[in-house]
Amino acid sequence: MSLRKQAQSGMVWTFAEQFGNQIIGFIVSLILARILMPAEFGLIGMIAILVGLGRVLVDSGLTQSLIRNKDCDQEDYSTVFYFNLASSILIYAIVYFLAPLVADFYDQIILIDIIRIYCLTFILSAFSAVQLARLTKKMNFKVQTLITLPANIVGGGVGIAMAYGGYGVFSLVWSQVLISAISTVQLWFYSRWKPDLSFSISKFKEHFNYGYKLAISGVMDVLFKNAYILVIGKFFSASQVGFYTRAETMKQLPVNNISNALKKVTFPLFASIQEDNLRLKRVSKNLMQMVVYVLTPLLILVAVLGEPIFRFLFTEKWLPAVPYFQILCVTGILRPVISYNLNVLKVKGRSDLILKLKVFEKLFIVAGILIGLQFGIYGLLYSQVIVIFITFLMNAFYVNKFIDFPVLEQLIAIAPILILSIGCGIGVYFLDSFLQTYADFIRIISGGSLGLIAYIGISWISKMESFLYFKNLVFKKI
Repeated sequence: MSLRKQAQSGMVWTFAEQFGNQIIGFIVSLILARILMPAEFGLIGMIAILVGLGRVLVDSGLTQSLIRNKDCDQEDYSTVFYFNLASSILIYAIVYFLAPLVADFYDQIILIDIIRIYCLTFILSAFSAVQLARLTKKMNFKVQTLITLPANIVGGGVGIAMAYGGYGVFSLVWSQVLISAISTVQLWFYSRWKPDLSFSISKFKEHFNYGYKLAISGVMDVLFKNAYILVIGKFFSASQVGFYTRAETMKQLPVNNISNALKKVTFPLFASIQEDNLRLKRVSKNLMQMVVYVLTPLLILVAVLGEPIFRFLFTEKWLPAVPYFQILCVTGILRPVISYNLNVLKVKGRSDLILKLKVFEKLFIVAGILIGLQFGIYGLLYSQVIVIFITFLMNAFYVNKFIDFPVLEQLIAIAPILILSIGCGIGVYFLDSFLQTYADFIRIISGGSLGLIAYIGISWISKMESFLYFKNLVFKKI
């Protein structure tokens, strides 16, 4: 199969996985949001930083090294498997004993049991991390889709049943544990790989020397991505943590579906052409334009229609999350562009440079939090917008050194998309202002339909480059 056919097949199945899982997760979350209170979602948000740190440290970037390395054998895979498993047990033990300290920090005693149960996912995931890496390396996203969808359906169903049964926040906890367990069992069955009794110190060092820098940058990502939740949880109420996490989750719905799906495919794709800078630049530019073309209008339209969407889906009790959501949508536009730039640095083997960029990004986040906190929760939100733009500029600057793709050229490539999306968003805003007395469902359908029809129509008439690339990639027979 040609590289383009592999990429196309990978994108189709990865989008199917992302959309399927997001739809399932969204429906489950929608039902749970109507049963549970914002404060109960806030409790899960409070442990996000601990859970994220554990997952990064368990893997330490070694599976990324397996995907990047073209000459891995059974000894490589077995070595990483045993390291991940040992790390997961150690990390879980540490988290188990740290749980009371976290509960004391937030003054929420219930967090002890939540942490100790939820973090069992560390060990479960470590059992299947190498199997997942092998499937990704082969760009076999079809099997991954067939694994994750039933796991999310069963886990989500159990969570809903427990919520109706009065288990409160633990319905969210056990749902995640069950999803992880079902996924692990299926990965062992479908991957047809199991470790042998081998562990190579030299190969461990090789993968660790590449991976540990990614792990450190991953730790910083988790710390500072969740720093806002930590600060909100410490200085504001659990309900406001719940509103923030709900807004962030809603923003991530289109971002995860589109950006993460393509990111998952592009890393092995970029790795296969890492020596051809001209081709790497062309592919990176086309994919960047495509994801921004699809993602930007969705984020702008849902931000404009935030009030009727939240009230229609989650009821009145979640309306305080709407302004949070609208500000966070702005940060979602550049996030995929940053991810693609980092993937270029990854395949070039410059994990040290990624680490350097992450350090600078986190310094800006700290400054943003310290300054933003002086203006309350909205100061924290607007600081994220500023930091995300600075991060884009820094990453694009260094990518230019490897594939001759400067900051200005990247901005020019996506500028027509941003202008068209904003214009359609303004049109929807004025339409919605005349529909205030109508039902939320009518406002959502009317505004969304007008915005998307105008966006696609203008793209078609003007023969926008990103639209044509997207159309050819999705519909052209290869």
